[in-house]
Amino acid sequence: MTGWSVPSAGYEWRVPERYNMAVDVADRHPRESLALIFEDHTGSHEEIRWGEIQDRSRQIAACLKGAGVGPGDRVAVMLPQRTDTPATYLGVLRTGAVLVTMSLLWADDQIAYRLADSGASVLVTEAGAVRRAGGYEGIVVDVDDPVIGRLEPEFEDADTAADDPALIFYTSGTTGPAKGIVHAHRTLLGHNEFEVCHDLRPGDVFYGAGEWAWSMAKLMGPLRAGAVHYVYRPAAGFDPEGLLAGMARNGVTTGLVNPTFLRKMRERVPDAGARHPQRLRTVCCANEPLTADLIRWFRDQFGVTLLDYYGSTESYPLIGNLPGTAVKEGSMGRPLPGWDVALLDEHERPVPQGEVGEICLRARSNPQFPLGYWNRPEASQESFGGQWFHTKDHARVDEDGYYWFLGRVDDVIKTSGYRVGPDEIEEALRAHPAVADVGVAGVPDPVRGQAVKAWVLLSPGHRPGEELAREIREFAKTTHSRFAYPREIEFVDELPRSATGKIQRAQLRLRHTQ
Repeated sequence: MTGWSVPSAGYEWRVPERYNMAVDVADRHPRESLALIFEDHTGSHEEIRWGEIQDRSRQIAACLKGAGVGPGDRVAVMLPQRTDTPATYLGVLRTGAVLVTMSLLWADDQIAYRLADSGASVLVTEAGAVRRAGGYEGIVVDVDDPVIGRLEPEFEDADTAADDPALIFYTSGTTGPAKGIVHAHRTLLGHNEFEVCHDLRPGDVFYGAGEWAWSMAKLMGPLRAGAVHYVYRPAAGFDPEGLLAGMARNGVTTGLVNPTFLRKMRERVPDAGARHPQRLRTVCCANEPLTADLIRWFRDQFGVTLLDYYGSTESYPLIGNLPGTAVKEGSMGRPLPGWDVALLDEHERPVPQGEVGEICLRARSNPQFPLGYWNRPEASQESFGGQWFHTKDHARVDEDGYYWFLGRVDDVIKTSGYRVGPDEIEEALRAHPAVADVGVAGVPDPVRGQAVKAWVLLSPGHRPGEELAREIREFAKTTHSRFAYPREIEFVDELPRSATGKIQRAQLRLRHTQ
């Protein structure tokens, strides 16, 4: 399915018929303007200007064209936050190819699945990461190949329609493998959170927590707006002291964080504001429910009230808080300008104020609405083809129109800001010889929002114990991911099942609370 058609009252979406995201983001800025600041734990400081990004993106595009890449081809990019990663993304989009963003946090088999499912004909990565794509039979481009840098920085950009596919993001569901969400070039024009929530201005210095591979908007939105993107690379893991010092040193004015990030920062640097005074003006928070205690702590430290906003991988943000308006601590805010959102019952009827309903977005009501799921026409029609897109999140609305998140309709786990499907974790765990069967669900966690817990039914000949639990956790880290392994493992004699044999995850969650 394609297109978007329903106008949003009181807000004008401006989308030209012909539009290329890369051209819009990269070529609007003067070559001498600062675009990125990269620092790391060693004290290294590197500044990237728009002229470098423009040239490098055209060299990447020329390299890909030379490899046979054309409009509609899928090109996977698997890079960490390097100085040339933004230019690489933009170079793919200049060709009219569809960019498939890949995270190095995924285990090797998850990377292989995404490469195969997307049908990526080319993988762009760095030499040290090539082994992660073992078995891949397409063309591999080493982004550090000096040949790329010797190409002329000239390229005739593809003449793409706003509705042409540009991006594929993979999202986890409660059943089956991850699905690729296809977004058009126009999707970036629908990310008005940087205008209405962040209040981004040219010259702002922006910090965004988390990987770019998970959200292109987090990278491209601020760059398009003319903000300078600040990146801090720790030695390993999370380094809040180094990050806060770097933010202060470089005058970060606005940012996007998540509750897990804030909890870890509060735990390690409780007096962050006194130790590292900032020049912050607006900071937004997303990915998981933002609690009142974090809002108060951040305000006490930095004198800034966090602005929560909400959305899904398929389409966001739907709901949020705006600068200069009252914030109700613990609320997601109200529907953003241009987003036609409603709380509906199971028959798609609006629920009365104060009652529980599902958060739904009117289909095709803004430019960010997806084209569908990659190679899944039935699932695409089911999710995106009707009058409403169902987020599968429950909420209620108060008398002032503020939305209050209540939980998932389905079993998708939100841990540390990542959306994880229990089915894929269960599949990974069943490959361990000691695991006869397993059920996985999210359980409350004071730091991560939710933690992954596994209830394991052992194979004959294996005995429960902490040593085996540790072995299974390490197995999950290497076969699935380093962020969605089960932090808790409970050995059980049986698993609760429905009449059709499905594991009842709601019953598992109930067991955890008893």
